[in-house]
Amino acid sequence: MSGHTDMVLVNEEGIRIDGRKTDEKRNIKIEAGVLKNADGSCYLEIGKNKVLCAVYGPRECRMRHLQDPTKAIITVKYNMETYSVSDRKRPGTDRRSVEISKLISEALSAVVMTELYPRTTIDVYIEILQANAGTRCAGLTAASVALADAGIPMRDIVPAIACGKADGKVLLDLNKEEDNFGQADVPIAIVPSTDEIVLLQMDGNMTREELEYGLDMAFKAAHEVADLQKDALLRKYTNKKKEASE
Repeated sequence: MSGHTDMVLVNEEGIRIDGRKTDEKRNIKIEAGVLKNADGSCYLEIGKNKVLCAVYGPRECRMRHLQDPTKAIITVKYNMETYSVSDRKRPGTDRRSVEISKLISEALSAVVMTELYPRTTIDVYIEILQANAGTRCAGLTAASVALADAGIPMRDIVPAIACGKADGKVLLDLNKEEDNFGQADVPIAIVPSTDEIVLLQMDGNMTREELEYGLDMAFKAAHEVADLQKDALLRKYTNKKKEASE
């Protein structure tokens, strides 16, 4: 987030470099149950981001010292493939991946009914196949669908999206250029039924008014994302029913 560029990110008419309006999210495509060997899975595209998520469990926690007698532990492994970004990323886990894994695990733990599965682990693997800003939101959105696909009881689905600021304008769902050269990026994830916030971070600077305006846009968009998540799950199970009856 450097904030220094000669590039015009948002023009006078409020149109962004990818043709979107300031309050418009990128196109989203969600498919549930794409991997045969996982208990639950999801493939998600948002703009140029491509994410694959697999869920295994609940299964017995192999490491005794990690077991919790009162609930299941949600372990998340968020990984950006080396080819996911144009400037080739070094393979393996880095600090950023570890931090994002932890944040996603905490967000999911707020909605998964972990108390139903003591002494177990629910393993969530998030692979970022192609990255274009907003991968933690995309990863969390996909993970939430994959958990539901695995039949794991949850209080609600978790949609995530970011708002932010570039060229002095408050924007929804930043793309790579806006994220790299803008003034702020604010990823947020909510529980749609209660509007409880389960993830909120801020990188950069916004005034209180700008932040409130941005969060209003993000909340509205998150509810739209939740509808797409539910629709993806519905489609999978409607198709399954169809296949069974044929």
